[in-house]
Amino acid sequence: MDETRWWPAIGLLFGTALGFAAIVGGWAAFVIVLVLGVAGYVVGRMLSGDLEVSGLRGRRRT
Repeated sequence: MDETRWWPAIGLLFGTALGFAAIVGGWAAFVIVLVLGVAGYVVGRMLSGDLEVSGLRGRRRT
């Protein structure tokens, strides 16, 4: 199955989780779920090889 077909469903689930977090826990819960969701997305992209972190780190100047 094509990977791009899953993105709308994943976005819907993430939006629903953010909505429930905002309703139940308020602003702080919304932000926590948002930050953890973005962190999970970045880690997932790194593990799948779609995101290369070597370009994100700056070189040390000596």
